Amino acid sequence: MTTEGERTTTPAAGRAGPEGAPAPPSARRSTGRAVLGRLSWGLADQAASSLSNFAVGVYVARSLGPTAFGVFSLAWVTYGVVLSVSRGVATDPLVVRFSGVPEESWRGAVARSTGTALGVGTVIGVACLAAGLGLGGRVGPAFACLGVVLPGLLLQDAWRYAFFAAGTGRKAFVNDVVWGVALIPALVVAARVGSVGGFVLAWGGSAAVAAGYGCLQSGIRPRLTGIRAWLRAHRDLGYRYLVENVGVSGASQLRAYGLGVLVGVGAVGVVRGAELLMGPFMAILMGLSLVTVAEAARVLRRAPHRLGRFCLLLGGGQAVAALLWGGALLLMPDRAGELVLGDVWSSASALIVPVTLGVAGSGLGTGAAAGLRALAAARRSLRCQLFASVCYVGGGLGGAAWGGTVGSAWGVAAATLLASAVWWLQLRSALRERHHPSPSRSDPEVSQP
Repeated sequence: MTTEGERTTTPAAGRAGPEGAPAPPSARRSTGRAVLGRLSWGLADQAASSLSNFAVGVYVARSLGPTAFGVFSLAWVTYGVVLSVSRGVATDPLVVRFSGVPEESWRGAVARSTGTALGVGTVIGVACLAAGLGLGGRVGPAFACLGVVLPGLLLQDAWRYAFFAAGTGRKAFVNDVVWGVALIPALVVAARVGSVGGFVLAWGGSAAVAAGYGCLQSGIRPRLTGIRAWLRAHRDLGYRYLVENVGVSGASQLRAYGLGVLVGVGAVGVVRGAELLMGPFMAILMGLSLVTVAEAARVLRRAPHRLGRFCLLLGGGQAVAALLWGGALLLMPDRAGELVLGDVWSSASALIVPVTLGVAGSGLGTGAAAGLRALAAARRSLRCQLFASVCYVGGGLGGAAWGGTVGSAWGVAAATLLASAVWWLQLRSALRERHHPSPSRSDPEVSQP
């Protein structure tokens, strides 16, 4: 359990010192180089992770065709929901409260956090295995195989966040490289089997190899006996982040299932194909997300008055980058697209514009989301995420009923841009309340510690 002494060193609660005393130029340059170094490792790590995911997606799309790729995509989005559960209760509290703390505190927290992630994977994996065996057909085997590999997948992800909380992103990068290397022979074997379940096992089994290597890198063993203490110590953040994260991935899953019912399973594969086209940019977006909350927490601790500007630069930069990448995709010749996605390209290429706008809106909103996380304003971020999830499902399914797969993509783009505006309104209110707290306000989330 987190001790009282540990809590006083957390980024969300720590003071930054006098705001009016500017740091010496040399100190500012040193701090800037450190931030850029951590961001660079975040980008490098996510590039390795996204390259692995991209390779799996392309290999399945080309090997099995649109329908089987749709089945694989259903298993993929289900994994996303489970990953959100793990991050909400295990790694998100770790990043918020144990970024930049003394090593002894970090090691104890990581043992309990990774144990919690492993426990989540085991419990939900058993349920997923049972559900898959009961379903049968095309979908059942894929979900049964997903249940087998879930513990390794979640533990590997937990190590990444643990390393970034410690400021050692290089170790996270190496861990993802190990996953990618292990994935190569696994994909070769899966191609010979020629089934969706085989590819799921190859993808998750190679992640388990990297998860085991994470134990060697850190010298820490996940403590399953520490799960209850971890959940109890961080229930004020964990349960809200759990709902918030599940709202994100759950909305994606509901949209995927609803799209499969309204349009067909092949449509799910088409949407996934369009998302794969955004893969290189999504590597940047996800790579930054690994470190943005930790960096925002450091900004809050050292220079609270700069948090808003940091979040604006972060979100605005991601939105502009998404638009540039989408513009480049529009210039891609059909021959190149078919080389990447095979038969999926002809349908997926029609979704480039709305998917790009949706990703740009999401990138803009993540800047505000990082600020709310750093402020530990879990109540505000939860409200934002629930609103965003409702808009996402409503836009995605309403658009599908109106205009099929293309209509669904435009509905999601509109919903994402609207949600981004709400995120920024909430961050502005949170920053105002932090700097000018109301005497009658009892909510401790954004008040000065």
